[in-house]
Amino acid sequence: MSKRKPYEERTDLEKIQSQWNKLSGLHAREEWSAAIVRAATAAEIAANFAIRKEFASRSTFDSKFIDNLLHWANGIAGKIDRLLIPLSVGEKHHKTVKKLKSVSQQINTKRNAIAHQGEFCNEGEAATSIQQSRQFIETLVQIYEPDFALKEKKR
Repeated sequence: MSKRKPYEERTDLEKIQSQWNKLSGLHAREEWSAAIVRAATAAEIAANFAIRKEFASRSTFDSKFIDNLLHWANGIAGKIDRLLIPLSVGEKHHKTVKKLKSVSQQINTKRNAIAHQGEFCNEGEAATSIQQSRQFIETLVQIYEPDFALKEKKR
């Protein structure tokens, strides 16, 4: 019997770390494009986490409604533009969130080229995209969880 918690039962932070662990293995196997997609997925889950935190701090909406909004926002770009930036207006971290928009656009552009156009990437592109994703994730999550840091998978 597996001792691992099923993925669907994990918190957003646990899911982010799971994606990060998976991308580390893909990167080690030189599966650059797949590692980029996992990094972008982790970044999108970080956006979900931040949006959930924003709603929790100012509303009593139930999780199903918030999940529907996350689905409606459709991807990291929609989540940043349609939900997170508007939700953070007037908050001390609004400028930080707005600055992350350009990083999220770079992450999303590379991910979409792989997922929708079949682009293959090299090691340098993977390293850049993974670093951008790390910056996005840690900066965003640390607004709500100051001690958060992605952990590298032990080999």
